Amino acid sequence: MQHRATIGHLIKGYVPMVEVNLVKPSDGSKLWHLENNLPDVGLCATFIDFGNPSQLGQSISIAPFIEIPLNVKVRASRPIFRISWGLAYLTRRFDINENHKNIAIGSHWNAFVQYRFLWNINLNEKLRLEPGLGISHVSNGRMQVPNLGLNLISAHMGLTLKLSDPQCKYTKIDSSTKAKSNHELLAWYAFGVNEKDPPGEPKLPAHTLSFNYFFNKRNTHKIGGGLDLYYEESHVKDLEVFNKPHDTFVDKMRAGVKFAYSYNVGRISFPLEFGYYFYSHYNDDGPFFHRFGIRYTGNKGLFLQFGMKSHWVVAYHFDLGVGYRLPIGKRK
Repeated sequence: MQHRATIGHLIKGYVPMVEVNLVKPSDGSKLWHLENNLPDVGLCATFIDFGNPSQLGQSISIAPFIEIPLNVKVRASRPIFRISWGLAYLTRRFDINENHKNIAIGSHWNAFVQYRFLWNINLNEKLRLEPGLGISHVSNGRMQVPNLGLNLISAHMGLTLKLSDPQCKYTKIDSSTKAKSNHELLAWYAFGVNEKDPPGEPKLPAHTLSFNYFFNKRNTHKIGGGLDLYYEESHVKDLEVFNKPHDTFVDKMRAGVKFAYSYNVGRISFPLEFGYYFYSHYNDDGPFFHRFGIRYTGNKGLFLQFGMKSHWVVAYHFDLGVGYRLPIGKRK
């Protein structure tokens, strides 16, 4: 997908993709199995030929995934939503001497993110057909510029061989992941790095402090909002270059309010956030920011997360974070 006019020269034709998946069906022994209509989990290996061997080359990725049925009843055909996060190796990247026209990717190692809608169609007891549509994203989160990223819009056709057919036979369900309250507060800190143009500049640290409120609409869904405080050396450099106020620590910060949504699968959640900078002395990237990622919460409320901040389709940085979830009251 040509998400910027400046990458049009890199698109030479259609992009073939081959994928092999190892899949394990859930068996109903845990509450999150039942809440998500007995999803499949697994690991996929994906090979992508970008159709431009000299500039973009090929990609090989390994990524865990979860496939969540969108209807409750088990039928011969079911709509499915798939979420996948992993790691990709690209054979070609930007090189000032040998590949200077590849302004999309500046590193061999990148993150691989994929979302897909598919349809499970049972052909018989052992074979299943899987047509679908998906979007895949490859980038390094601006850890190494250039990093406009590669977005693939794709049509899929898959064939699954079922080696087993587990049945839900459990009378005692593990419900330890059930939310303890309808309302909760989350606070977290994250650290990341990014690079500024031109390529070869030092990597600059980025710090985020976030305060959030969530309402647990269902155990699988929560919505809320929050306040993000950012201190990013890349932003400080912009203030210096464009002669904006940067004398005090507060001058160098950015602050934003945000709407937040999270889909939860047991202790793992997938937050999506849309924010607006209400305090910033300079915003070359625009007034809006976005965050998405993956979060794992322990049974005591502590959580770890990996996320990406972006300004629309342009990544700003990846970061690793730690935080705490505080329930308010008891669930009714």
